[in-house]
Amino acid sequence: MDPAIQIAKQLGISSKQVAAATELLDADNTIPFIARYRKERTAGLDEEQLRSISNQLRSFRSLEQRRRTVLRSLQSRDMLTPQLEAALHAADTLTQIEDLYQPHKPKRKTRASVARENGLAPLADLILNQATIKGDLSSIAHRYLSSNVQTVDEAWLGARDIVAETISDHSAIRASIRERAVRRATLVSRVKPKAHDPQQVYRLYYEFTIRVDRIRPHQVLAINRGEKEKMVTVGILIPERDWRTLVAEHFIIKPESPFAEHMQLAIDDAAHRLLLPAIGRNIRRHLTEAAEEHATTVFAQNLRGLLLQPPITDHTILAIDPGFRSGSKVAVVDQNGKVLQCTTIYPHPPQKERGKSIALLENLIKCYEVSLLAIGNGTASRETELLAADMISLNQNMRYLIVNEAGASVYSASTLARSELPDLDVSLRGAVSIARRVIDPLAEFVKIDPQSLGVGMYQHDIDQRRLTEVLMGVVESVVNQVGADANTASAALLSYVSGIGPKLAERIVAYRDEHGSYENRTSLLNVPGFGSKTFQQAAGFIRINSGKNPLDSSAIHPESYLAAQEIINLSKYSFDLDMKEKQQCIDTLLSHYNVDDLASKLDIGIPTLLDILQQLVEPGRDPRRELPQPLLRSDILKIEDLAVGMVLYGTIRNVVDFGAFVDIGVKNDGLVHRSEIPLGVKLAVGQNLRVEVVNIDLERSRIGLKVSAES
Repeated sequence: MDPAIQIAKQLGISSKQVAAATELLDADNTIPFIARYRKERTAGLDEEQLRSISNQLRSFRSLEQRRRTVLRSLQSRDMLTPQLEAALHAADTLTQIEDLYQPHKPKRKTRASVARENGLAPLADLILNQATIKGDLSSIAHRYLSSNVQTVDEAWLGARDIVAETISDHSAIRASIRERAVRRATLVSRVKPKAHDPQQVYRLYYEFTIRVDRIRPHQVLAINRGEKEKMVTVGILIPERDWRTLVAEHFIIKPESPFAEHMQLAIDDAAHRLLLPAIGRNIRRHLTEAAEEHATTVFAQNLRGLLLQPPITDHTILAIDPGFRSGSKVAVVDQNGKVLQCTTIYPHPPQKERGKSIALLENLIKCYEVSLLAIGNGTASRETELLAADMISLNQNMRYLIVNEAGASVYSASTLARSELPDLDVSLRGAVSIARRVIDPLAEFVKIDPQSLGVGMYQHDIDQRRLTEVLMGVVESVVNQVGADANTASAALLSYVSGIGPKLAERIVAYRDEHGSYENRTSLLNVPGFGSKTFQQAAGFIRINSGKNPLDSSAIHPESYLAAQEIINLSKYSFDLDMKEKQQCIDTLLSHYNVDDLASKLDIGIPTLLDILQQLVEPGRDPRRELPQPLLRSDILKIEDLAVGMVLYGTIRNVVDFGAFVDIGVKNDGLVHRSEIPLGVKLAVGQNLRVEVVNIDLERSRIGLKVSAES
């Protein structure tokens, strides 16, 4: 089947769109570039659709490669019949191909293969054919005795092994039983004898039974982990009625045959020793793959929310990386992220230098005109909040916010941190990172492995290669959506720009350090290794702010500069106008030309025209600025201050299968269970949320929340 037709059907788009996307992908165009600057070719496919096409295309080609391998293997061994060849060409899943190949696959040594080597295949054929020949069964089996088969019982056992393997390898039986099992089989989890689970982590799965079509992804991953840690045993139970009748359709037991009993024994052996365990493993593999893909998708969505948190600008920030014994690390940075001063305070046990610490912080605030405190959410965060609240009570213009410090320690010890902050001790770099996460979360988070950012569940239990691929795709998508300033961006940020990569990003920064700021986009071509293909892919996503050409600060691609300049000339537009005046210029232009006529006059597509017009109104528009700003706090709550029915505002820290964890200004995040989330409401990491307290468990420090009606 044509892959374009097949993929189009699965994704609900046209085959022409898939074919165009495939051609562009095969020509080494990046997904962000295609989505943004080749809309005419793809009829407006977005990044998500393009990534789906890319994944489906990879799967299709992998399937075709396996199909060719199987056909070559069968052909080389003279086992490829016209019927089998037709069936293999008609198969549209890897499972179907493997089922058809199973009876003909070169096998490792099995009980059946040994029996065949011992000459017992003819005896097995008598059982399979349910022959009605006359004679004593012992005398029939006696004919097949040899030095390797010394008794009649050994002969019958070997023959039944061949029959059992033949039944188990039957592709139609496997497919039919599997199809029923995925709907009606049961997964059973039981605690292992002498399992050591002092925290009762896997208590839910000590006596757990559920139909496989009803199990949730997080349950699959939890059970898998419990099994790996030898806490539980897991099995798939397939009802007898769902396999015995299907086997009987293909392998009939004839009561009048003297071999009927042997057929019955072989069927039972095939089912319990070979067929059902294989299908059970297959079901568990598919459950795991689906659960891992779901967990990866949730992780990706959470990561996108984290990366798209709006920057908080125009603040000098004092950041505190809280700690007890080793003290709390403090960094003051200006609104551009430049480090002004770093120090360590010891307000908490065992030193308890609270008064001295407050005096030092107040001096820093006054000296550098600090307007915002940023507190990491790790160890001693709660105690540091109390300290901040006391200080703010004396300075009503001050506010603080809690910052997700996940990965700060990873960054602090990295080569990148050493190069960026060579004069700072590793322990102080984390505080700088916390401060910079407030100023530009994206620019700071890209310096850290996405798996270290704490916005996923079971991330170490899933396919790491697939997880990395998806998360890197999210970072790439967000970076290109926002854009990167070639004159200020770090190599870490530039490495995610379409077409660039880590090595070229380092060269871009090195060239900038040696030769000074880039004056325009085309000057990037002077960087060694930055060729025309890279320029095509990257230029639209790189910004040259305050350069010679104002278009270089927009998302308009250089290939569209002539069209953009003609629009500027026709509309009396100027970059010096405010946004309202720019919009008026564009509106005046569109009152003289309709969109179709203008696109034709400029010899560009309508999607490109609309993008140019939007960028001229808001050049280099940062999509993050349209999102609500993070919550700034001036006081602090204790869990004891809460009451059922209290309405609060919080920030979502993590979204999981069973709900969302929300920071409401208490030490422990509250949980909005999925049952308390109204239908149709979408939650994302970093989102501000109005919540109502529904229950409080003081003993376990757990807070239950629900989404308030006004959210």
